[in-house]
Amino acid sequence: MIIVTGATGQLGRQTVERLLHRVPADRIGVSVRDPQKAEALAARGVRVRAGSFTDPGSLDHAFEAATQVLIVSVDQFGDEAVRQHRTAIEAAVQAGARRVLYTSHMAASPDSHFQACRDHAATEEILRNCGVPYTSLRNGFYAASALQFLGPALDSGRIALPEDGPVSWTAHADLAEAAAAILADEGRYDGPTPPLTATRSLTFEDLAALATGLTGRPFTRTTLPDDAFRRHLAEAGVPADRVEGLMGVFTAARAGEFAAQDPALTTLIGRAPVELEAVLREQLV
Repeated sequence: MIIVTGATGQLGRQTVERLLHRVPADRIGVSVRDPQKAEALAARGVRVRAGSFTDPGSLDHAFEAATQVLIVSVDQFGDEAVRQHRTAIEAAVQAGARRVLYTSHMAASPDSHFQACRDHAATEEILRNCGVPYTSLRNGFYAASALQFLGPALDSGRIALPEDGPVSWTAHADLAEAAAAILADEGRYDGPTPPLTATRSLTFEDLAALATGLTGRPFTRTTLPDDAFRRHLAEAGVPADRVEGLMGVFTAARAGEFAAQDPALTTLIGRAPVELEAVLREQLV
């Protein structure tokens, strides 16, 4: 049985939806913190069980009879993220899974300027030593994150963010389709995948030009000093560790960590990936 964690989140849910087109529902199980939120999947024949990365005992039940487990990474930074990933990996191995898969990042590295990418690198090291074959999905930076950073600018037209660099913004839907393809073809990738990215790398200056073209309204890009950005986030109530995590996105982008492009995603999904322009169009028009 293929187990997908975090199946009520954006990436996990879409992965299960696409997996249902490839394998029978009775071969799919999900591990979710709140099974009530996955009732629609249960109604389609998917096995739904409660499981939490902070409760190893719950994962014993959630991962029962697993042949493959896809661990969707948590939305946290630092040691706690790595600790939870380790718990899930160990539970998958204990359940007898033949392969453990993990949603990593295109820039995963212990030397990354972005804390999340250092966390992904630490998790990949755990995978390398877990004792069973593994696949690390080196996902491109989520296009949805670009929209979150744009935030108020979608209405005001003023994009005030720290200095950035080109990013291969990649749609959740495409990454979910790729994950489903890899799960359905067990062993297609052993170890880290190539970067699973869109075909263009764009800066926020580029996004301003795209938004202007789509709406006919002027969008301007101004560079906010790093310290001013930190203060803005802190004043908005963002916790200190998350402030530094978000600042790391821009520091890493300036260093070119998210600029890579690779044909692997196109090959996996059998078509060109969704362009960020299409994501922006859906939001703005």
